[in-house]
Amino acid sequence: MQYIDNIIFFIALVIGFGLFFKSLKEIYRNIQLGKESNRSDQKSKRWETMAKVALGQSKMGKRPIAGFFHVIVYVGFVIINIELLEIIVDGIFGTHRFLAGIFGNSLYGSFTATLEILAFLVIIAVVVFFIRRNFYGVKRLTMKELFGWPKHDANWILIIEFALMVAFLTMNSSDWVLQQRQVLAAHGSFPVSSTLLGPIFQNFGDGTLIYTERGAWWFHFIGILFFMNYLSYSKHLHIILAFPNTWYANLEPKGKFNNLDSVTAEIKLMMDPNADPYAAAPDADPNAVPEKFGASDIFDLKQVQLLNAYSCTECGRCTAVCPANITGKKLSPRKIMMDTRDRIEEVGRNINKNGKFVDDGKKLLDDHIQREELWACTTCNACVEACPILIDPLSIIIEMRRFLVMEQSAAPQELNQMMTNIENNAAPWQYNQADRLKWASE
Repeated sequence: MQYIDNIIFFIALVIGFGLFFKSLKEIYRNIQLGKESNRSDQKSKRWETMAKVALGQSKMGKRPIAGFFHVIVYVGFVIINIELLEIIVDGIFGTHRFLAGIFGNSLYGSFTATLEILAFLVIIAVVVFFIRRNFYGVKRLTMKELFGWPKHDANWILIIEFALMVAFLTMNSSDWVLQQRQVLAAHGSFPVSSTLLGPIFQNFGDGTLIYTERGAWWFHFIGILFFMNYLSYSKHLHIILAFPNTWYANLEPKGKFNNLDSVTAEIKLMMDPNADPYAAAPDADPNAVPEKFGASDIFDLKQVQLLNAYSCTECGRCTAVCPANITGKKLSPRKIMMDTRDRIEEVGRNINKNGKFVDDGKKLLDDHIQREELWACTTCNACVEACPILIDPLSIIIEMRRFLVMEQSAAPQELNQMMTNIENNAAPWQYNQADRLKWASE
């Protein structure tokens, strides 16, 4: 019976990590539904970009106050969870503060003191974020696409982080009092918890303190497993996916659009003076599926675009700088990414249910993203520039516009008229080419 705690711990650990990796496997499968895209060039530049943007949080400084608190939460939460290694070893083998034996008392004291200070800063930061998100009235955090689950999700994450940090300090404080009473061996330095909670726990008996310390320890451990598995349902999946997302970011100059290979080949053939205009076309593969222009559903998007959708933090920086949204248009780049992820998840549930995708009569276009949203975009790249983890909403908008124009001939009347004028007059305006220079004689 003395090993019952260790057995329960091990079972919880296996179940928690098993479910987590199962969720990651499904997300990977869903991303693979997109078209392959080659983003393996310029490897040194990609590693540098990932280190600077994802690890170094370089783009968060553009909004210094929010960026400062975000860095605190990011650094604090990541470093504090290094202690998860100690918790795992202690839980499996029944040890207490395993790292103290490796680090030595002096280094371990500095380590635990650093963790305590960071935990306290994280508590302050998440309280500030909670107040700011719910009571301060920041416009990009109160838009209609955040109504319902997205808003609740953001709040739940803040509450979970707050609870985990409080449990961490509670565990340390009760441990510290027990060490002062020589019930436990003296390991670590606890400047925050001993000051804030120590006077309260000094009034508790040894038995109560042991149960308090063990309860907080178990709460912290189970809370980490819960948080880890909650990520796959949350916008906070960016904690993990920000790294591959920035590595696979588009390194081409902003504003450079990709060309369709089939169209490029036709244009080169037309421009080739040695080409025989009467030559018979090469025999086509009768089993080949005709190439689809643009995208109407997630299957037509590239894998990196689906990765973008899963990585979106829903922070709204893209929408806050979008000129279309600012001037009252329906477009919100954040909503484009949220809708894309919703459709991916919808398709994923379909596959889970049927073993493969069964046509559900829905598409990303019209069922999730409306045409009015797509045509409101000015393609200015402000959203791409603003994203803290290099997500590219514009690429999805362009692909869906391409489908509307080249597959459905469903461009707005103004755009169709412009393209007709270019075809007939070699200019966007409805003037005969012979009349072009008349302005000079006026």
